[in-house]
Amino acid sequence: MQTILLSHEEVARRAKLIYESSIRQHVESVDNIGKMVIIDIETGDYKVEQNGLQAARHLSEKYPHARLFGIRIGYNVAASLGGVMERVNT
Repeated sequence: MQTILLSHEEVARRAKLIYESSIRQHVESVDNIGKMVIIDIETGDYKVEQNGLQAARHLSEKYPHARLFGIRIGYNVAASLGGVMERVNT
């Protein structure tokens, strides 16, 4: 399989498009707020876990060459180093 090099911006754009069009309505619930959803931008497959690394490992086992992107459910950023994570109104 030939790999096409994508910029970080393009990976993020594709992941956000997949999230908005087919994943969001399935994962955004009170029980999942604050959890990570990791998305394989090639297949559209995703995994929700408390810890993004667990979800990424699961998808990497299933798809060894996956291009993964993480989104924290209900927040505007996945992580914050000394800043504030703001909730998104959903």
